[in-house]
Amino acid sequence: MEGLISALFVFALASFAGFEIINKVPPTLHTPLMSGSNAISGISLIGALLVASSSQNPTLATVLGLIAVIAATVNVVGGFLVTDRMLEMFKKKEG
Repeated sequence: MEGLISALFVFALASFAGFEIINKVPPTLHTPLMSGSNAISGISLIGALLVASSSQNPTLATVLGLIAVIAATVNVVGGFLVTDRMLEMFKKKEG
């Protein structure tokens, strides 16, 4: 129980710090920041694969790992699609 409270406290602090940092970034840097955060989201995909391959409780770990892999994949692919769309807005139009 103490570990859960510590984890929730760290999560709350990280959320607050992330919100404050994102608010200070100028709009011209949002696209590179999103691209970097998409790359970092790939780490969560690796973590999900590691959880899925855990052998302590194979059924539960496999189901939770599968859900995590799907969620992380949607996050990474969606992030790259949004970043690509934003980068298209900065290209010069021909003609």
